[in-house]
Order: sequence, then C-alpha cells, then structure tokens
Amino acid sequence: MGVLDVASVAIGYLPEPLFALYQCLFAVCTVMIMIGGAFERARLLPSMVFAFCWATIVYCPIVCWTWNAQGWLFNLPALDFAGGGPVHIASGTGALAYALVIGKRIDHNNPKRRVPKYVPHNPSLVFVGTWMIWFGWFGFNGGSTLNASVRTSYVLLNTNLAAATGLIGFSALDYVLYRGRFSLVGACQGCIAGLVAITPAAGLVPIYFGALIGFFGGVGVRLCADVNEWLRVDEGMEVFKLHAIGGIIGAILTGFFAADWVSLLDGATEAQGWVDHNYIQLGYQLAEICAIVGYTFVVTVILLVIIDRIPGLKFRVPEHQEIEGLDKHLLFEEGMGDYELAEALHAAGFLNLGSLIVDDGIPGIELPARSSSSADDNKYEAVEAASSDKFVSSS
Repeated sequence: MGVLDVASVAIGYLPEPLFALYQCLFAVCTVMIMIGGAFERARLLPSMVFAFCWATIVYCPIVCWTWNAQGWLFNLPALDFAGGGPVHIASGTGALAYALVIGKRIDHNNPKRRVPKYVPHNPSLVFVGTWMIWFGWFGFNGGSTLNASVRTSYVLLNTNLAAATGLIGFSALDYVLYRGRFSLVGACQGCIAGLVAITPAAGLVPIYFGALIGFFGGVGVRLCADVNEWLRVDEGMEVFKLHAIGGIIGAILTGFFAADWVSLLDGATEAQGWVDHNYIQLGYQLAEICAIVGYTFVVTVILLVIIDRIPGLKFRVPEHQEIEGLDKHLLFEEGMGDYELAEALHAAGFLNLGSLIVDDGIPGIELPARSSSSADDNKYEAVEAASSDKFVSSS
C-alpha cells in the first residue's frame, strides 16, 4: 500500500525539559538494573551514594560517547538506537563488578563458599514483573525516535516480536535440556533477553531481522546460564547474563542487520550494516562493546573500593543481618518476611532453625508461648497469631 514510501520527520518542537525527563528515566532504569548485582547483602545508604556516583561518573560519559553529536562512538559511528550499550551492557558489567567486590552471599549448606544455588522465590511475581517490563519497553524503545513516524511503528513491531521470539528461543532450549519440561521463569528470562537484544537495533533493522535478533538473544543468553559458575561470582539477579550478554549479542547483530531504508523512514537517519555491504560496521560495534565493558568495569571497581573505605559507608551487612533478611534490619513497617515466617513456624513447632535465630535486640514479632503438649491445631493458631500480630503492628 505504499506505506514504506512515507517519510515523516519530527513533528513540532520537543521541549528540552521533556527530553531531559525522558533521559532521566533511562538513567534511573540503568542504575536500578545495576544495583541488583549485590542484592541480599548490601546496605542501602552506601548503595545510594554509590548509585549517584556511578550514574555521574560511569553512565553519563557513556551516554555522551554514544548519543551526543560530539561523542566519539557517535561519530565512529557505532550504531545504538535505544541504549544497548549505555543501559544494558553498562548496567550488566557494573552489576558484575558490584557482585565481585562485595563478595558472595552466605551459604551455610556450602562450606567451600562456592556460588550458591537458589531456586526462584516467587515465579508469579516474576511473571507479573515481566509483562509490565514488556509493556514499558514500548516507551523505552518507541520513544527513542523522539517523533511519530513510520520508523516508530517499526520500532514498536521489532520490540514486540523480539520479546516473543526471545521467549521462544529460551524456552525451546529449556525444553530440550530439561527433557520436555518448561520453566515460567525461563520464559520470562527469554522475553527480557529478546528485549535487551533488540534495544540497539529496534529502529535500524527490518522486522524479520528484528525477530531473528530476539531469537538469537534468547538462545545466546540461555547458553550462558552458568556464567556465574564460570566466573565464580555470586551475581544472583543474573544482571550480567541478561543485560550485558544480551546487550552484546544485540550490538553485534545490529552491525550485521542494520538497513538504511529502515532508519531513513524518519526522513533523516542513515545507518548501514552488513546487509548494505558496510562490513566495517561490525568492527565499530566491537569497539563500542570493548570500550563500554572496559570503562564500566574498571571505574565501577574503583568507586566501590573508595566508597567502602569511607567511615559509615561500608557496603556489606553483618552476617546475622544477611541471614535474617535486610528488610528486618534496614527497613521498618514492612510485611512479614521469610525469616519472620520461619520464626513463627519455629515457635509453633513446625521448624527447627537451630543456630540461625539470632537475638539482636531488634523488636520483631511477638510469638505465643509454646507448650510441649500443644496439639496440631494449637500450632496453627500460633502461626496465625504471629502473622496477625505482625501485620496489625505494621498498620
């Protein structure tokens, strides 16, 4: 119907405060992803100080390199449509450095202190969060055209297709490796891997290549499922695997599949990859990857070491706080957490925690006295009473 012949330039004037707010949300999302590298064992105040320093010293220069008209990656040019490098590769690499410096989580079942193996805590919440992220990615990628054009429609279609094919690729490998079984969390990871991989390419590649990029992103990330064990790092949120490796896959494939007729749908941008016989582009993409990974890792480690030595800003929480959960020690007016539930079960006679219960003087739930002659129904009443007391006191 001739829709591809329609070129649409920017409509109207984009206010600078609006653009600044949009880019601010990119920065917030990047820091939020990166901070996941040290979950369950880092104090909040030092993490907040580190987040500000990291965003200023690591994230902002990389953004300037990539998208500023004077940036060296922009002028190389390295192709990055919506943040595969500044957002995903940088956050994943930063999370790896964070996990490496702060050390592994405590695992009492593994005296050799190897990388702990944990199952997902709540697959339902993982699923809910994934579909919310999938929807939000339309703003992340779609808004990066900064206008309403045919190219924007391509971005949205590529984003949606890549999420779906990433899920398919990841789940297909799960099905083969686990002999006919699927994983809800694995499907969610595949979706995120596809979204990450398409981010640098969303506005640069045809739709059929967008689907391939998502599929290869899901498969590539699934093949790196044991990367934490390979590196001997406890990066339990798997930020490096999903975002850094997924972003690297996307950046490389952008160099292969970028087509100028897609980028020119906005009437201004011209980007060429191997499909346009611009073979040097792959080298530019590799230069971007190496620069961002190297700069992010080195500067992140330096920042962590410096901040950790400032009085009052030590990152790691004490061992008993890590065992009991950070909610109990770093927050208040929270709902019943896993450790408090374990206390309730212990008091009711269902669970023997041994030395894991630590009397640190911090007010917790008030548990009813336990009787040696209590029947099973009294045990259930104890658990219910403990839960009720916790939630009533919180409200």
